[in-house]
Amino acid sequence: MTELYIIRHGLAGEHGSYANDDERPLTEDGQRKTKKVAKRLCELGLSADLILTSPLVRARQTADILLNAGFSKALEESAYLAPDGSFEEWLTWLNRWRSSGSTTLALVGHEPDLSSWAERLLWDSVGQRFILKKAGVIGLTLPDTGSPVGKSQLFWLTSPKFLLA
Repeated sequence: MTELYIIRHGLAGEHGSYANDDERPLTEDGQRKTKKVAKRLCELGLSADLILTSPLVRARQTADILLNAGFSKALEESAYLAPDGSFEEWLTWLNRWRSSGSTTLALVGHEPDLSSWAERLLWDSVGQRFILKKAGVIGLTLPDTGSPVGKSQLFWLTSPKFLLA
């Protein structure tokens, strides 16, 4: 069984206020809240063998905060998690990664892609059923064998406000 944590990046600067949106960073408030979320996840005993993150600045900063909090000891960037990244290519990567014996993975990226990916893993369709808030977390259990699409189970859906309390 693979546990997958899907984590949206923290609160970032205003959309459209940077010449290159890929370079839009977390705000100070976004950093502070994301650090609290990361600390709380660790206090709850949650962790990942690997954090796979979008290369965009705000996602990479979020992933670094999770790494520094002890949520994982390993971090990699992946273009699959950039906006409009390829779900199918990520699935191919996932199968290779799972064959290494690792069992817990965290993805850090962007909306609406992350919610859509979760819905595809759960129901093999996208119906905009989830709204993943900034620094929010979705937890899925993926089956041991075969494609996880339409065969995964939800075990966690948390708005950051519940982790900040």
